[in-house]
Amino acid sequence: DVDVFADGGGDAVEFVDCHCFSCSLALRPELNTNCRRQTSHCWHNPPVQDSTLQLSQIRQKALQALIEQNPSKKADLALSNSSHLASHFIAPLAIPGRPARPELLHPAKVPRRAPSTLEGRAALIHSICHIEFNAINLALDAVWRFDGLPDQFYADWAQVAREEAYHFTLLRAHLRGMDSALDANGQPAPRWDYGDFQAHHGLWEMCDKTAHDVLARMALVPRTLEARGLDATPQIQAKLRQVNTPDALRAVAILDIILHDEIGHVAIGNHWYNWLCKRDGLDPVRHYAALTERYKAPKLRPPFNDAARRLAGFSDDELAALTAAIPYSNHS
Repeated sequence: DVDVFADGGGDAVEFVDCHCFSCSLALRPELNTNCRRQTSHCWHNPPVQDSTLQLSQIRQKALQALIEQNPSKKADLALSNSSHLASHFIAPLAIPGRPARPELLHPAKVPRRAPSTLEGRAALIHSICHIEFNAINLALDAVWRFDGLPDQFYADWAQVAREEAYHFTLLRAHLRGMDSALDANGQPAPRWDYGDFQAHHGLWEMCDKTAHDVLARMALVPRTLEARGLDATPQIQAKLRQVNTPDALRAVAILDIILHDEIGHVAIGNHWYNWLCKRDGLDPVRHYAALTERYKAPKLRPPFNDAARRLAGFSDDELAALTAAIPYSNHS
């Protein structure tokens, strides 16, 4: 089945039997206030390209960006379509590349600050910025690490990396613009930048744990850790709306964009998790329970954003288990 959406310029864009969030917005323009992809292809239906050459380029580019330590350069590499790539795959000793700062602590030791103060809001924006920095690496690692999958797998996660890099640049620019002080030359300089607050490395730790198993990676990174962002974002936005300062409201708008895109990212994780389960003859719900126990994944707690999770492809059984606070292993 093919649906056609006409954009503002009158050009028709086809979306093929797809239930992902980007397509649902394109087909329902009354809901679409921030979509930047109305006139682009859906991730289910990319343009046909020379798959062998394109796949090699995508994976080499992913590795090049993954090992880059400078945050700005990493984001630029993830966002760009540059053809200046490494000549072949070599697993570096240091994956992922990351800057010397921020200082990384155990999650329980990262200081918490109230968003009612400017510094507290800066710390909050920094924490989300750090999540997006890690998300760039998570997507790049999926492209580079796992071999022998359909070309679309690599195209999907390369697109995720680009969007995570966009989120990182939005948040970092907002953080840098929240306050300023005069530098040694008497010129205004940002008071805060990425790296100025402490952070944790929890997202990448699960990436390390699942480095040998693409099915576990799809289950426990996009479908578990990143899906928690679908639940948390509206709560963060509500707190920022209560503050009601210009910087807080600007952050709410940025989070609208991020939530929109993250639904699509979790949908990609759901798509490939279910594809891999079908390939391997596994029941998706029961196998997810086994994986969460095997890898000691974080326990999911309410409140849950059922609407966003449904758009991201979670089944009715999974949503019923979540909303009832019943462990997946007891729900079949």
